[in-house]
Amino acid sequence: MKQTRHFFLKFQGYTSINLKKTATNHYQIEAIINDIDGLFILDTGASSTCTNLTESEKFKLISETSEIKASSATDLMQETKVSKKNKLQVGKWFSKSCSIVLFDMSHINKALCEREIQKVDGIIGADILKKGKAIIDYEKNRLYLKL
Repeated sequence: MKQTRHFFLKFQGYTSINLKKTATNHYQIEAIINDIDGLFILDTGASSTCTNLTESEKFKLISETSEIKASSATDLMQETKVSKKNKLQVGKWFSKSCSIVLFDMSHINKALCEREIQKVDGIIGADILKKGKAIIDYEKNRLYLKL
């Protein structure tokens, strides 16, 4: 019997999360912040997990001004806030103490809407991917995080 990647990773203690590929070749993923469901882009190039500044109340984020500036491929540097000690869950994987950067993501959602792609609440970044010892299976559109 041939052993699959999925079976092997499950045996190693990983959980599997389905990824939805968009028309822009981004992956969207559902995640829960402070017990509130949201839709996020999975971005290996983003150093931090982020939410849209306008979503702070939705996700019960208590934030403070940050000295860090945010930038993306579609916009210039901008002011940010940071919220510490948040619960974050992706599939069965969770973190009880996660920092989240907040910034104006209107330019990102505008670009998604122009391509008729559902707007997102934020970005799951490399900080979470590293914490979860992430493995991305691009062939099967799955994210694996170590429990």
